[in-house]
Amino acid sequence: MSVLSALSAPKSPCVSVCALDDDNICIGCQRSGEEISRWGRMSADEKRAVLKRCHERTQARGQYLANPSAS
Repeated sequence: MSVLSALSAPKSPCVSVCALDDDNICIGCQRSGEEISRWGRMSADEKRAVLKRCHERTQARGQYLANPSAS
């Protein structure tokens, strides 16, 4: 895969911990139910915007995802 392809098609943030909380946010990936259902039809820019919101939600909830390769 080229660098351009990798940048143009962000991967799903799904971590296979799929359950929506009372705010309709997945406790695993931090996407909303709507974002999850639309993911496959989103443009690369829309996906990047969702990933940014996921990161912001994670920080706002005090949850931080560990990077296993960083250890």
